[in-house]
This record gives sequence, structure tokens and C-alpha cells, in this order.
Amino acid sequence: METTAAWKAMFEGWPDAIERKGMVVTSLGEAIPFQAFMISGGLLLLERDKPDQFGTRKVILAYDQICSVRLPTTMELARFQVMGFQPSI
Repeated sequence: METTAAWKAMFEGWPDAIERKGMVVTSLGEAIPFQAFMISGGLLLLERDKPDQFGTRKVILAYDQICSVRLPTTMELARFQVMGFQPSI
């Protein structure tokens, strides 16, 4: 699976059991914290809890611009199996 399609599938299938809060790091190196998100085709709408230095709280980002997603949760790794992650053999 291509990376863009993998990010899209992950956000589209985000389970209710995992809080929709974290940080997206873009291909330009920008770290975007989010407290909620919405999806639309090839775009992801992120909502910040505080405005950035320009006063913006919402960011619309193409999936191909995502390099990583950071999550603040302390949940066990096994709980992420609902997102398609599997333990190594």
C-alpha cells in the first residue's frame, strides 16, 4: 500500500476507542497538534486547540504531505490492533 493511501485509510478508519488527539508532522517539517479531525476525499481537516502564530485553528492538509503522526496516549500497543497494527513474529 502506498504511503498516501495508508494515511488516508488510517484516518478514515480511526476507531472510537482511540482519542482523536495528537500531532501530524508534514513533509515540510511542520508539527501540527490536533484535538479533532475530519476527512474529505484526499484532504484531512485538523483542528488545533490553540491558534498558531497566525491565529489559525484549522489546517487542511493533503494526505501525501503527512510524514508522521504522534499520539500522546499511554495505551498499550495491543490496543492499536484495531487500526491494523500487528505484533512482530
